[in-house]
Amino acid sequence: MQLLWFGADKASAVYVRNKSKACNEVGIEFEEYLKEDTTTQKDLINLIEELNKREDIHGILLQSPIPEGLNIRGAFNTISAKKDVDGFNPINVGKLAIGEDCFISCTPYGVIKMLEEYHIPIEGKRAVIIGRSNIVGKPLIQCLLNKNATVTVCHSKTKNIEEITKEADILIAALGRAKFVTEDMVKEGSIVIDVGINRNEEGKLVGDVDFENVSKKASYITPVPGGVGPMTIAMLMHNVVKAAKNTLKSK
Repeated sequence: MQLLWFGADKASAVYVRNKSKACNEVGIEFEEYLKEDTTTQKDLINLIEELNKREDIHGILLQSPIPEGLNIRGAFNTISAKKDVDGFNPINVGKLAIGEDCFISCTPYGVIKMLEEYHIPIEGKRAVIIGRSNIVGKPLIQCLLNKNATVTVCHSKTKNIEEITKEADILIAALGRAKFVTEDMVKEGSIVIDVGINRNEEGKLVGDVDFENVSKKASYITPVPGGVGPMTIAMLMHNVVKAAKNTLKSK
């Protein structure tokens, strides 16, 4: 697998280290291309196109954020759909929307796999997602719809959000605001999945959910760190293996 990233971002360095460690643990060859912040859009696109052509490369991952001035959507669009292990190429996004086999964005995929692993029913349940990002919120809509959930999406313009979240059988917080979801926003016995990663005033990692208080009402709740994060990396490994198998089948 090839990973493209920019060294100026400290958070990216942590994510790259975790992904590299996971690749080593499962036996996936992993190469990094550390690009300087002075990289142009043309340089980035040319590099992706070179990696698309290499038969020994099965997965390409572009670690965000990338420097201002570069078009990340253009870069995602250039990554071959067959090597798009992050699930951001429009071809994979479109296939997910119509229920076809594809690479699914790793965090939403991890959320679904987590629910399945704990035998938590999805079909017929009321699922509420807080957040509508292209990376988490929007793919999660399709993942949950494909599992026959009834899905509601809340965002910054949603009015009376507490009334909506209290109706959720499955509540997923993915908005990037520390401890936004409080105890009074959650239905008794609901499933609460916290996708958020924030740092509080002490520099400690916290999620979008007030874990200590919400856990008193939820039947299941994910912690931060240690909940969705490891699942995201696990699904990345799954997608890389899937890409390699698809390549072998096509030969």
